[in-house]
Parts: sequence; C-alpha cells; structure tokens
Amino acid sequence: MDFEFTGEVVEWRGPAPYWFLRVPAEETEDIKLAAKGLEYWGQVPVTVRIHGTLFTTALFPRDGRYLVPLKVAARRLAGIDVETDLELAAGLDVGRTDR
Repeated sequence: MDFEFTGEVVEWRGPAPYWFLRVPAEETEDIKLAAKGLEYWGQVPVTVRIHGTLFTTALFPRDGRYLVPLKVAARRLAGIDVETDLELAAGLDVGRTDR
C-alpha cells in the first residue's frame, strides 16, 4: 500500500541529532490499519521517495503518530530544512526480511 502526504520536518536533539517528518494524524491511522502484522516493536518498514530520491527506512511511533527518519543524503539532495512542510511518498515494505 502506498501513501502520499505532506508533513512538518522536526529535529530531535539528542546525543546524535536527527531529523524526522511528522506523519499527519489521518495518514497515521491509515498506515496503522494497513501495517498490521508488518510492524516490529512498533516500527513499520517502508520505502520513501522525497523529490525523486528513494530510500528504505522504518516509521517510528511517537505520541500517537509516526515519524519518518530523514536520511542525511536525501535531505541534502532535496535541500530540506527543519520546520518546513515536506511532501513525501511512502510504500509499506511487505517483503522486507531485515527486521
């Protein structure tokens, strides 16, 4: 199942800072339903497309919604900055076996 949405880019400041795209509430509910049985410790494997750049990652649950980790290479190629809205396409990785 594929999803497209626009969400806000947020920065998590920890020992190793990371940027995430916050999945809107409506899409989070749709993904939860579609991902039943795919999740592992709450994470959902996906393939993501941002501005033509494809990469695999996993959605992280946080405060009732999902967060999409944004890889540095994809952020740099797309010129992504924190606190901006970003359009993203994601597909569930049904056959991924690296979990």
